[in-house]
Amino acid sequence: MSAIAPNTDPLKFAYWVPNVSGGLVVSKIEQRTDWGYEYNKTLAQLAENNGFDYALSQVRYMASYGAAYQHESTSFSLALLLATERLKVIAAVHPGMWQPGVLAKYIATADHLSGGRAAINVVSGWFKDEFTKMGESWVEHGERYRRSEEFIRYVREIWTSEHAEFNGDFYNLHDFDLKPKPLASEGRPHPEIFQGGNSADARKMAGRVSDWYFSNGNTPDGISEQIADVGGEARAHDRTVRFGLNGFMIARDSEKEARETLREIVAKADREAVEGFGSAVKQAGQSTSDKKGMWQDSSFEDLVQYNDGFRTNLIGTPEQVAERIVEFKRRGVNLMLFGYLHFHEEVQYFGQHVLPIVREMEQAEAERAA
Repeated sequence: MSAIAPNTDPLKFAYWVPNVSGGLVVSKIEQRTDWGYEYNKTLAQLAENNGFDYALSQVRYMASYGAAYQHESTSFSLALLLATERLKVIAAVHPGMWQPGVLAKYIATADHLSGGRAAINVVSGWFKDEFTKMGESWVEHGERYRRSEEFIRYVREIWTSEHAEFNGDFYNLHDFDLKPKPLASEGRPHPEIFQGGNSADARKMAGRVSDWYFSNGNTPDGISEQIADVGGEARAHDRTVRFGLNGFMIARDSEKEARETLREIVAKADREAVEGFGSAVKQAGQSTSDKKGMWQDSSFEDLVQYNDGFRTNLIGTPEQVAERIVEFKRRGVNLMLFGYLHFHEEVQYFGQHVLPIVREMEQAEAERAA
């Protein structure tokens, strides 16, 4: 079995659900984006009608670094699933905050209510205060990823086995039969399991257990290195992993306008919040055995979009942005995950002006390869 899924299928597209206040950039620039449900309900419906396949709900439990208010990810995801017809919604979840059997039951129900469109993104956690202030233990980096791997193995086992058994250091299952199980279909035996992280621990875990590996924003060469690394681990375990890439899109009628928007975002950055976030995440990354955790080489500008979204360089005219997107597909990316300044307007702009060019370029490349 190939470690990297064939990239002949059309690219898939996802967007960050703004269920956390402050938008997707830590800046005092105007963001015509709202974290409330009505705004997000309309956004989800706009997205599924403008070429988006997935939405990713963020998980944050307390105020930090520009995110004063937060809606819980799983319940918010279910609400969006019920408000849409085709969109798949990925709920970010923290092992350590969830007992995996309870989470598995919740997602199985959400899957039935939505006709098989629920998914999860298992995040190992970087924000220590979220755990300690809620009375939960904080474990070091490698142990967090060991716990996350057990969490995924447990969830997959309980979703697919009638006599679920799992014996780990963090979690255990004993002859458990979850009913109803999530909906299964061809190519989807259970809700899709996403995972992120840049460290060696994260990459190896993705190769061993995850369906999808999410990368922070990156260059074409940078994502190629990650895909080769995770793909090698997957190949060693006779598995297939698909790859998603984060990018903050600023598509405008002219490159000058797009670049000016980026300049203004950075110029109006909330410096205190960006520096606080940078300090927190880099300390977390320094706890890795190889000192190569997420955000370790992120600049101040990178951190203004807190998942390094500017690095992907989706900034310019529709033609320029589409060229960049297709280049990432050539490198092995299967899904692009977008953030925006003004979600309603820019999701529609993507569907009307960028997506048609991407599909034309994909078609032309397919014809050349035939």
